[in-house]
Parts: sequence; C-alpha cells; structure tokens
Amino acid sequence: MRVMLGLIVVLAVALVVGDRVAVGMAEDEIGRRIASEYSLPQEPQVDIRGFPFLTQAVDGRYGDVGIRVGEWSDERISVRELEVTLNEVDAPLGDLLEKRTSNLVAGKATATAVVPYETVQRFAPEGVESISHGPDGLRVSGTFSVQGIPVPATVVVTVAPTGDGIEVTPVSVQPSSGGPTISLALVRESLTFVVPLQRLPLGAQVTDIRPGAEGLHVTAVAHDVKFSDLP
Repeated sequence: MRVMLGLIVVLAVALVVGDRVAVGMAEDEIGRRIASEYSLPQEPQVDIRGFPFLTQAVDGRYGDVGIRVGEWSDERISVRELEVTLNEVDAPLGDLLEKRTSNLVAGKATATAVVPYETVQRFAPEGVESISHGPDGLRVSGTFSVQGIPVPATVVVTVAPTGDGIEVTPVSVQPSSGGPTISLALVRESLTFVVPLQRLPLGAQVTDIRPGAEGLHVTAVAHDVKFSDLP
C-alpha cells in the first residue's frame, strides 16, 4: 500500500511538472507571435490561467489568458503599461500545432494602458505648456489667445471617448493670479482637441478614460475577436 501511494504521489508530481512545462512553452510561443505581429521591441509576458493547462489544450478552450505588453505604439501615438486579457479563447489544438490562426477566436478582449500626458500634449493647441491631474480634475495650463490678447490661465478639462479618439473639452477657466477673468465660451472652441487613439491592439475600442497622476488610464474592449481578421 505504501508503495502504491508513493507511486501515485510521484505520478501526480510528474503530471503537474509536465503541465507547467507545457503551459510555459505555449506562453512563450504566444509571446513570440504577438511580438512578430505587432513589431514589438520585446516579447510580451503571457499568462495562461487555469489548471490543468493540458486539459484546456485538449479541449481547445481557454478561460482566461493575460498578456502584458508594456510599451506599444502605432503610427501616431504611444502608450505605456499595456495589458490585454482574453476571455473564452477558442483555439483548437490541431490549429495551434499547425500554426493556423483562421479558427482562433476570443469571446472578449479587454485592454488597459496609460497615455502619458506628454503624448496628450503633442495634440494640444498652441499655447498649452503643461497637462496635469489635480484635486479639481485634469488641468491644462498655458498662455491662450483671447480676442488676440495672450492671457495666462489654467483650464480644467474633461476627457471622453469618441469615434475620432479621446476628446478633451474645457469645463472651467482659472485665470492666473491678478489676471483678467476669461469667459469659458472664448476658450472652449480653441482648446477643445482630440488625441487620435480610438483602439488598442486586437481591435479593442476605447470605452473608458480616467485621468491619473502619470497619464490617462484607458480601457478598451472588443468582442468576438477573430485572429484571422487582425491587421
């Protein structure tokens, strides 16, 4: 009986070790493919969650796959701390072994990232000198033209996702100490601008934006992601 129990323990350990080796190989392969697909400077960290992995592989369905990319950029904009979570991934084992992506589908992809304020400022109108997050909200400071006269001021703005990207809209004006009072209507038109970020990788559409200390924290979501349709 003791010998039998010992064999069972050894077999269980071997299965766990084999499972972890297999999942590590799969994670490395996914990381290499994503790095190649998006021309990333380094491979992302991939985490196939759930246990055992081998059972998921045989079934061809994975409940939760996390991908930590870090920095990512497209033709116009760069982001930091990019992470993607894939849910309900359908990846038949035969397709993976043959490196076919036509049948690979994720029920949902959720991406999060940080857009640094220096990136946001690149798309701001002339006169904007700094963008920061304070107790009263997102603040845009600089010297702005009011009826042809340069006036230093700080404008509190809101951010919202639109079809064209992240829209930045003034909601209040704080003149500099001793400076003249500025009408919001006078600066709203000239200081409303758009940061052209509509999507993150995997076709995820930006749905939520929250200002933070280091930048805009954005969340993007996509449904029924077909890997064969990705650019």
